[in-house]
Amino acid sequence: MASPISMTKKITARAEHRTEYRRSSSQWRLFVRGAVLPVFILVVWQLLSSAGLISGQMFSSPSLILKQYAELIRTGELLHHLRISMVRASLGFVLGGGCGLLLGLFVGMYRSVEETVNPSVQMLRTVPLLALTPLFIMWFGFGELSKVLLISLGAFFPLYVNTFLGIRNVDAKLFDVGRVLEFSRFDQMTKLVLPAALPNILLGVRLSLSIAWLCLVTAELLGSDTGVGFMIQDARAFMQTDVVFVGITLFALVGKLSDSVVRYLEGRMLRWQDSYKG
Repeated sequence: MASPISMTKKITARAEHRTEYRRSSSQWRLFVRGAVLPVFILVVWQLLSSAGLISGQMFSSPSLILKQYAELIRTGELLHHLRISMVRASLGFVLGGGCGLLLGLFVGMYRSVEETVNPSVQMLRTVPLLALTPLFIMWFGFGELSKVLLISLGAFFPLYVNTFLGIRNVDAKLFDVGRVLEFSRFDQMTKLVLPAALPNILLGVRLSLSIAWLCLVTAELLGSDTGVGFMIQDARAFMQTDVVFVGITLFALVGKLSDSVVRYLEGRMLRWQDSYKG
């Protein structure tokens, strides 16, 4: 006869297995549901293209785009441009997002810093990045520095704004708790403020990532001889519609992948949050 302890372990293991199975099944259902619309569009697009109802020169077709994907991968051109674009986007995101996070923390924590810094940042935030692009080219040329700085400027504002708002939405009672526990300013920040502001900060990370990719496209389209944006611009000049769609879908896939990674981390880090899931 099995002991109560061993029986308890078996029941716990079975419960954990069922929970893991339900979680994996739920994730698979979400993936299938999310794939229905893109697959439907691709099928309709291919049927219309095969029937000659849409111009192959203007819209190409999914089958031709897949063939072009395979060819560009075979020659190594696609991976070469993608690697360069990802390095640019990553450097710009880390630089701009990091500065936005730090400045958002200081502006959110100190009223005097907010009164001094925030008006200028908000004014600069309203200036379209396209309007600043000529200045970046004049100041820094067509090299990597101008592209990375343009991307970093775009990635700066979402993290700054969301970090600032996240801190200002923290319950004031937490600061009273910190004073009762005699927390230092650093302890208040790391043990009380940051965990409470984390949902806003992670939202800012997602927005900064998406803006970084948008700025990357702008930087590479306006002046570059490498990168996915350059590949699109070069294909446009030679009316290679399938290559243009390769670049567009590549940006979409990489952008979705990066957003999914942040959403996964968000789910892991905010498991304590009891929010409405729809």
